[in-house]
Amino acid sequence: MGRVTERRRVIRVRDGAVSTRPDTLVAEEPLEIRLNGKPLAITMRTPGDDFALAAGFLVSEGVLGSKEELRSIVYCAGATQDGSNTYNVVDVSTAPGVVIPDITLERNVYTSSSCGLCGKASLDAVRTTARWPIDDATGDGTHGTEPGTPPVRLAPELLASLPDRLRAAQRVFDRTGGLHAAALFTEDGELVDVREDVGRHNAVDKLVGRALQDGRLPLARMILLVSGRASFELAQKAVMAGIPVLAAVSAPSSLAVDLAAETGLTLVGFLRGTSMNVYAGDHRIALQAAAGQG
Repeated sequence: MGRVTERRRVIRVRDGAVSTRPDTLVAEEPLEIRLNGKPLAITMRTPGDDFALAAGFLVSEGVLGSKEELRSIVYCAGATQDGSNTYNVVDVSTAPGVVIPDITLERNVYTSSSCGLCGKASLDAVRTTARWPIDDATGDGTHGTEPGTPPVRLAPELLASLPDRLRAAQRVFDRTGGLHAAALFTEDGELVDVREDVGRHNAVDKLVGRALQDGRLPLARMILLVSGRASFELAQKAVMAGIPVLAAVSAPSSLAVDLAAETGLTLVGFLRGTSMNVYAGDHRIALQAAAGQG
């Protein structure tokens, strides 16, 4: 199976001194995802959690929504030209009766923020394919939670504590400095799961896929924290998994903000220290109005 890290020789220059040394790099390899034997997508990823990655990808595509809809995930033996199994091709089989959406070049849910398709089409696609409405602004407790359950409400101090906890849980990042991370927290700030990958979207897919395999979807009342920026793609994945809160240590894109506003997702960006920007869904954040604020 592919390694998470690899060693490479590097020439190091420090204050004019030149030396050679081995350096630890994060591994990056392609993973082809097949659906019921047919090629579907190829993603560049850090090897590991490949089955969870494939399952999470199919949640974001609107194919899977429960453990019962997944029959099996296997590596494809002899999938390469030389007949060897390099563990870079997986085949996902759905359970009988699962309806497969029309996944073409203009998929129901677009998987790249650079797809070139119009923002309105992208927003409509997510809104119409999401299985679990997350807009609980009315407070009636009917969206993703049991009736009568109050909506999620988070203290800014709790959100501010999460990036340091995510960083402390990034085991491979300490050795390479080259991995993105995504983590799930409860509304009380308990760390549920964390995954690392060279692609931030893959890290989220690994989280969501593991949750599907464990029968935990939808991820209602959870907080998704990502180590980089919040793109449309990541907001899409949060919505498709039923996650009500997405927080990022960097900036969101404009389309991510639009999607959050359309779906009721709480979107927090620039979560650094005690500072943060709330771009959408502020009803879930226990904010006190600043005196004299216009």
